[in-house]
Amino acid sequence: MATAVLFPGQGSQRPDMRDTVAAELPDLLERCLELVGDDPFERVAESTRFAQPAIFCASVAGWRRLQPELESQEIVAVAGHSLGEFAALVAAGALDAADALELVVVRGRLMDEAGGGTMLALLGVADDAAEALAGRHGLSVANLNAPGEIVLSGPVDAVEAAVQAARADDMKILELGVAGAFHSPAMAPAVEPFTAALERAPFRAPAVPVISCLSAAPMTDPRRDLADVLTGPVRWSATMQALRALGAEEFVDAGPGRVLHKLVRRNLHGAHA
Repeated sequence: MATAVLFPGQGSQRPDMRDTVAAELPDLLERCLELVGDDPFERVAESTRFAQPAIFCASVAGWRRLQPELESQEIVAVAGHSLGEFAALVAAGALDAADALELVVVRGRLMDEAGGGTMLALLGVADDAAEALAGRHGLSVANLNAPGEIVLSGPVDAVEAAVQAARADDMKILELGVAGAFHSPAMAPAVEPFTAALERAPFRAPAVPVISCLSAAPMTDPRRDLADVLTGPVRWSATMQALRALGAEEFVDAGPGRVLHKLVRRNLHGAHA
């Protein structure tokens, strides 16, 4: 069966992540502890600088664990939700796990240092209403996860004002409580130094298409895509449509967690996840 493999981003952490990495990729775990200078699995809830390397390692370990089950499947493409793109590139053979981990550690640190702001999810809200709310309060549309599931990003006071306005209009909301306005202009300070790190990384041609969550098209210049998505939106609905257009009939969430598994059917009617 034609299969697409999905790799999640922040917010997908689980308590058993470290155990999975220790069992599947002990060398990667050791390198992660060395690069971070601490155990990010114990501090994953504290900061994106810890969450990103921990979730990345767990995603690659999840992929390693799944590989025997997927040997009989035809993998037509892979995709990752923001941070998940690094694990997707590893799965596609475009980047070694150790090299990708170094980039993720740098990315998490730079995004943490850019700091400021937070994010707000709107649930069951039409795209135009969400965009209008963002425009009135100077927020960015950060994630288009599924029809009626949109995340806004921006300064804390602007997000708080948007929360009050959304409640007044009976919109269903979820305050994400993250310490950063990710996928918005607030991340601009991270772009230049991260681009420099990307230029040093040894990318290869992928064995299967890696669908960019920013352009919803196969990556041809991963360095550009990975830098641009820091300040650009995650267009996950469009990414899912692109995977289906490539012939994917089954979608496998490599984890950790089940965030992307849940989003499959919200985006693709009748899809098997």
